Amino acid sequence: MLKGKAVVRETDMPKVMHNHVLELACQALDLHEVSDCQSIAYYIKQKLDEVYGPAWNCVVGKDFGSCIAHLCGSFIFFHVEMMEFLIFKDGKNFSESRDEAVGVLQKARNTDS
Repeated sequence: MLKGKAVVRETDMPKVMHNHVLELACQALDLHEVSDCQSIAYYIKQKLDEVYGPAWNCVVGKDFGSCIAHLCGSFIFFHVEMMEFLIFKDGKNFSESRDEAVGVLQKARNTDS
């Protein structure tokens, strides 16, 4: 079981959400082999999408780097023994991000002319 074994390194989540994420990680570890990081991450992501709406991201593994942007109040990074968990919600949907990128490119082209 995960209770008492998780060490939270950083979070900006409300305590209730923080506890819910730790519980989901516990469930995922009980349901899947520890070596199946993709299934563990997918389980947590799907459950968070169901409860808190879409755009959740979950990275699970023993050695990874990251550079992310997240919606305030939706970030947690913790580990259970050697397994690291990085969970966060993206603040924008893909169409907004794409439209924003196109606008920046158009401005840059107009400035270069």
